[in-house]
Amino acid sequence: MTSVRRAAALLVASLLVLAAGAEAHAAGYRYWSFWDRSGDRWTYATQGPASERPDDGSVRGFRFAVSADSSDANRPRGTADFGSVCAKTPAKAGTKRVALVLDFGTEADAPSGETPPPTRTVCARVSPDASTAEALAEAAKPLRYDTNALLCAIAGYPARGCGEQVAADEKPAGKAAPKDDGPSLGLPLGIGVVAVLGGAAFWQARRRRNA
Repeated sequence: MTSVRRAAALLVASLLVLAAGAEAHAAGYRYWSFWDRSGDRWTYATQGPASERPDDGSVRGFRFAVSADSSDANRPRGTADFGSVCAKTPAKAGTKRVALVLDFGTEADAPSGETPPPTRTVCARVSPDASTAEALAEAAKPLRYDTNALLCAIAGYPARGCGEQVAADEKPAGKAAPKDDGPSLGLPLGIGVVAVLGGAAFWQARRRRNA
């Protein structure tokens, strides 16, 4: 192996070590996640609550927890179906009903000094074209949003904070540390490898020409 190739291999190895170290110190985020319920299964919503317009009879859930992304997020707890949540809210012409499950999370997920309220369900009666966000505003005031329209609080919880980062060693016990949702080392690592190997090839070609 030439000295250039050794240098390239050492640099690639160093980048891999840095990437592994970043993963070990990964962080999650404390936020409200949004879920669709179909049958007995929760699915991470593919649209935001402000853009989704559920049909009459839909069930939607919100869960407050620490997570990094959709694959790491905690689902709303318990079982809930439209029939039980909206049993006391009869159908009415010109409106629709949306069953909402509001899971305020655990004490381990709560911001310092705050205690999560118990999980609750509510049946929101709204106009036929209302979004899930409008149904939530009808049934779970006060809501709090940040300047980027991120949902920060439902029914006043939590009182402070909004999507703040949580270090890996602050993750709730019993749950694996999430993947970092911040700037990824994947792309810089790939660029670094290509740049190093490209440099090695350049110097080898130059040496052959000068031989």
